[in-house]
Amino acid sequence: MSLDIGIIGLPKSGRTTIFNALTKGRADTGSYGREALASHIGVARVPEPRLVVLATRLQPKKVTPAEVRYIDIGASVKGLAEDKGIGGELLNQLASADSLINVVRAFSDESVPHIEGCLDVARDIETMNLELAFSDLVLQERRLEKITLSLKGAKPAECSALLREQELLSKIKTSLENDVPLRELKLTPEESKTLTHFQFLTAKPLLIVVNIGEEQLARATSLEAELRECYRRPECDLITLSGKLEMELSQLEEAEARELRAEFCLEESGLDRTVKLSYQLLGFISFFTIVSDEIRAWSIKSGTTALKAAGKIHSDMERGFIRAEVVSYDDLMKCQNLAEARKKGLLRLEGKNYIVQDGDVVTFLFNV
Repeated sequence: MSLDIGIIGLPKSGRTTIFNALTKGRADTGSYGREALASHIGVARVPEPRLVVLATRLQPKKVTPAEVRYIDIGASVKGLAEDKGIGGELLNQLASADSLINVVRAFSDESVPHIEGCLDVARDIETMNLELAFSDLVLQERRLEKITLSLKGAKPAECSALLREQELLSKIKTSLENDVPLRELKLTPEESKTLTHFQFLTAKPLLIVVNIGEEQLARATSLEAELRECYRRPECDLITLSGKLEMELSQLEEAEARELRAEFCLEESGLDRTVKLSYQLLGFISFFTIVSDEIRAWSIKSGTTALKAAGKIHSDMERGFIRAEVVSYDDLMKCQNLAEARKKGLLRLEGKNYIVQDGDVVTFLFNV
């Protein structure tokens, strides 16, 4: 099961170019302002240097990285919220994503004029924030209408739950109308649990990708720092990328891309930076399994128990969980293999409530 990230952006922002750069895709980037009837979907491997080291050390027959799936939504978010047809289907795809990327244009191209006639990063960020808030308000209003109808014939036991939900939705409405995204709301655990059922867009972690031109690369670091001062928030961050350059680099062989990237003084690829920040925003960590001569990386939320981590791999593992054999990545690097780690006492037996740590190498024992 991969991590899903929805990509949004105003027309002519270079949204699909960023999508191609991240997925090594070849989706048409020439449609510009036309509304898409379907999304582009692509999968990228999650960069994980420790997996490479483990594979070199242990020489398995198969190495499987974790994956991230990018969904390029080529339509107005505001329009999707009002459309119950094809737009509704696209909105459902966006709502089920784990996090969002908002592509904001900062590059100049006379052949592709900006829809507003001029470049303004702050204006475009605000416009998309309003579209996301509008979508959530539409969803909130529809649910409030259903609650009002349900209360008329509800039994006393049902009324209490409905009234609590009604109060939460009113709180949400106030927040959105005051330009406060739901990810910044301070909610009780019960309220947070209720909120997850609605999949509000402003509740999702958001990465703003400012799409710059190659001529802006020399001052990309200072521009990024300046914009981060304004837009970095809880579960919201910002980076600058040259979408066109990154797309071109993604189509090259790795050695050639590395050489060209060095010419532009780019230390890491756009994919690496984007995935790394997306992980941080989501609070994700990586752990590894070694089974049947395969080393595999998995992505989970920080704080996940061994029981739930086993369920990430297969529901049978969670249902029949017995225990987990765990060794940290650093400890395993001191050994030649798992057998030596066991001899040195570095391999531990942990129960279902053990909190899996970043870099853990885990073997799940189960019985079904």
